[in-house]
Amino acid sequence: MEKIYLDHAATTPMHPQVIEAMTAIMQETFGNPSSIHGFGRAAHEKLETARQIIADSLQVNAHEIIFNSGGTEGDNTAILETAYSRQNEGRHLITTTIEHPAVLNTMRFLETKGFEVTYLPVDEKGNLSMEDVRSALREDTILVSVMYGNNEIGNLMPIKEIGELLREHPAYFHTDAVQAYGNQTIRPEEAGIDLLSVSAHKINGPKGVGFLYKKDGVNIPSLLLGGEQEEKRRAGTENLAGIWGMAKAVEILTPEEREARSQKYHGFQQQILDSLKENGIEYQVNGDLENKLPHVLNLRLPGVVNDLLLMKLDLRGLAISTGSACTAGNIEPSHVLEAMYGKDTPILKESIRISFGFGNTEEEVQRFADQLVECVKK
Repeated sequence: MEKIYLDHAATTPMHPQVIEAMTAIMQETFGNPSSIHGFGRAAHEKLETARQIIADSLQVNAHEIIFNSGGTEGDNTAILETAYSRQNEGRHLITTTIEHPAVLNTMRFLETKGFEVTYLPVDEKGNLSMEDVRSALREDTILVSVMYGNNEIGNLMPIKEIGELLREHPAYFHTDAVQAYGNQTIRPEEAGIDLLSVSAHKINGPKGVGFLYKKDGVNIPSLLLGGEQEEKRRAGTENLAGIWGMAKAVEILTPEEREARSQKYHGFQQQILDSLKENGIEYQVNGDLENKLPHVLNLRLPGVVNDLLLMKLDLRGLAISTGSACTAGNIEPSHVLEAMYGKDTPILKESIRISFGFGNTEEEVQRFADQLVECVKK
């Protein structure tokens, strides 16, 4: 049985070139980047080369990239340290109801510490209203955190518009770009972004490594206390092999490669929708097809219980999901779909997420579509 993986929004397989690059550095460059002897200097040179590669992908200064363990740490650092370091200026934060749990749970934690959080709603297509953002903004707002692209429905948020709005406001602007980085052309300075979180394992890099972009002039302390790594901004010996692998994954994602993948993923989406339509399968797209990441497709199949459908597909070697992998094992329905449609709707238990990535082919997607049709009909 040939297995087909269509859950790239949860994690991605490492690119062969990434594995090769990491294997070489683990064999050849084992020194601590903070050591001053030759072994350490060799490691430090690799570390700074990786930092420059990643900075160039965003067109920012290398100094503005802080290596860490991934998106969750980046989100926590941006939110918690902004809140604690700026609480004398205000205690109000703004986010949305469809953020990743790394943002939502951090915001809820801050509410227990006396901070006030405004959770902006989205409409039935999952889009955020700029008018709601304007209305929520106050003099005591110290942080606005809005994801770049949603991990469950794929919708893109109005990041540039929010950045423009905040140019005349002292609040910092943070975006969780974990799903969007690698799919979108992101320019933090142009978009008015102060803090940006990325995780390597979403772009065919290794797990357990990522980075936080922190704009020069944004003053937040380190979340982790210890040594003086990352210019005292993130304690702990750097995961050089992981960072080098992440940089290789970034190098592979040239503008031309991003565009080619985007076109391919749009084609995959259409393949699946055409197959459902041709076979008389009723469906509804959750999210806005005109405003979304190309690799995420969230579908409602009326009358089909998603958990049962996933099991049937899994037995056939087909991997998709019902939503965020970070809530795996949780029987609660998708908080993203709840935000869009409300709690009392069958849509919550009739929706699946299909997400494409490196290695997927038209033939694979067609086989999946055929199996999906067969399972739904049964």
